[in-house]
Amino acid sequence: MSIAEDIPVSDAEADVLFAALIDAPALVLAVSGGPDSTALLVLAAGWRKRARRGPKLTAITVDHGLRSEARHEAAAVKVLAKRLGIAHRTIRWKGTKPSTGLQEKARAARYRLLVQAARRCGASHVLTAHTRDDQGETVLIRMARGSGLSGLAAMARVTSLGDHVLVRPFLGLPKARLIATLRAASVPFADDPSNADPRFTRARLRSLMSELASEGLGPERLARLARRMRRADAAIEAMVDAAAGFSQQTWAGKGPIVIDSASFAALPAEVALRLMGRALALTGDEGPAELGKLEAFMGALAAALAGRPPTGRFRRTLAGALVTLAGDHIYVERAPPRRNRGKSRQSRQ
Repeated sequence: MSIAEDIPVSDAEADVLFAALIDAPALVLAVSGGPDSTALLVLAAGWRKRARRGPKLTAITVDHGLRSEARHEAAAVKVLAKRLGIAHRTIRWKGTKPSTGLQEKARAARYRLLVQAARRCGASHVLTAHTRDDQGETVLIRMARGSGLSGLAAMARVTSLGDHVLVRPFLGLPKARLIATLRAASVPFADDPSNADPRFTRARLRSLMSELASEGLGPERLARLARRMRRADAAIEAMVDAAAGFSQQTWAGKGPIVIDSASFAALPAEVALRLMGRALALTGDEGPAELGKLEAFMGALAAALAGRPPTGRFRRTLAGALVTLAGDHIYVERAPPRRNRGKSRQSRQ
């Protein structure tokens, strides 16, 4: 580990990390009691005190009800928050816990509860303490799952969280610097054993990080890859915007989306795939299409556009949308109920 990754975060650095939030009415800080989120509480409190103005801060601890130690950790956060002059609340994830996909569902519950807390506090933003290490692990997880370019862009520093804004101010910092910050200030923190539990994908990949880093594939390199993927993703999305022509009435949600088939066939494959993905999400009723299914769908559509067998005709459903190639146009519209699809089979022929 280099010296640069082992020094505390200075007051000046913290002021820069939080500067863009100075005019927010209130902020919710997600604080579990672990080192990263405890550093978020300490550094945000210091920033707010030095600024002598700015948003009201509220620390929220989500107790998932999965570990007996969580209550004690929440109590410790409450004590620290009070010492720092920050309001604190503990919110519990109630109900029966899932037997599969536990971490993913716990994460979804955590964000849902944080947004609810933000509404009650009048907060416009929710802050989490994700670090560069978390970003590297996320890239590896996405690679293992076969994610596309958008997935490999991993986490953004600022992103939408429904009607709130999610901010990750530490995304460019190594975890070691946050731990150094707490140690320098003699602030204790909890250690969640689930972070090393081999039942979970992230924990298994985390255990490989030191070995990967020795081969040049450490968190810094992975985070750099994510930044480059995000840059490329934004460029492609701009091309999709241009191809979609959102000013056209066909994208206004009234009736089918109608796309010129020759123009569509001439688009770069990635742009065409994303354009179709948008059309399906807008007209269908099942949410965004899975990437693998969308790729297979586009392969069949490309064959039809090229006039390859069976006849160059195309009529398929995906994600609750119906796509028909008829003449010089591609029609994308809400798929009829399954029992009625046979009756409408001739509508575009």
